[in-house]
Amino acid sequence: MEAVQGAGVVVTGAGGGIGAALARRFAAEGARVVVNDLDADRAKTVADEIGGIAVPGDASEIVAEARDALGGTVDVYCANAGVASGGSEAAAEAVWALAWDVNVMAHVRAAHALLPHWLERGRGRFVSTVSAAGLLTMIGAAPYSVTKHGAYAFAEWLSLTYRHRGVKVHAICPQGVRTDMLESTGTAGDLVLKPTAIEPKDVADALFKGIEEDRFLILPHPEVSGYYEARAADPDRWLANMNHLQQKWEAAG
Repeated sequence: MEAVQGAGVVVTGAGGGIGAALARRFAAEGARVVVNDLDADRAKTVADEIGGIAVPGDASEIVAEARDALGGTVDVYCANAGVASGGSEAAAEAVWALAWDVNVMAHVRAAHALLPHWLERGRGRFVSTVSAAGLLTMIGAAPYSVTKHGAYAFAEWLSLTYRHRGVKVHAICPQGVRTDMLESTGTAGDLVLKPTAIEPKDVADALFKGIEEDRFLILPHPEVSGYYEARAADPDRWLANMNHLQQKWEAAG
């Protein structure tokens, strides 16, 4: 793809799952890829596989190192690292803080580091792996749902603020994807996500189609569009339906 061929690309949380699939696809399209993950061994394994560069560590703190590894320029930044924090309003403060830091503030910090150069040269691409939970919600996971709403809101804000200055933004919002994160969701994931779960490669394919069509919102599960419309058109009916799911989950638990 012309839009990414030869580009310097950073993918966070790329040691497996969606991140690894994104890294593989960008490399296959001719990009130079930095593979980031907290797990250095996993980052190196994926980087070696695709001919990329492993830059392990906290996703919030690797922009400068990744830029150096790519020869001074990051053209595409995929803010993919995330945590699937379950629990209710009673979840520990530390759980809420981690979800906020990884799912939202890591995106904010990356954008803060990237935007001066992108705005100066008039181009750059920010890809946010959000979740359908950022458009809708997820039963049994208040910290995850709330912070994914925050991640989506930040991606929207970036797009509306900087699109006229050459910054492209894409928000990827899948439902269930067959990854370790899905396995960690337990019975709630079994009820809501697993029946229609897709492969990580399908998410990468959806992103590249969205890049080709210059779309902000990327829906690897097309049916999410209908759910999102129903939520906006009749919030009370939508909440009542979601509450039925909540009751089924409670009964199953």
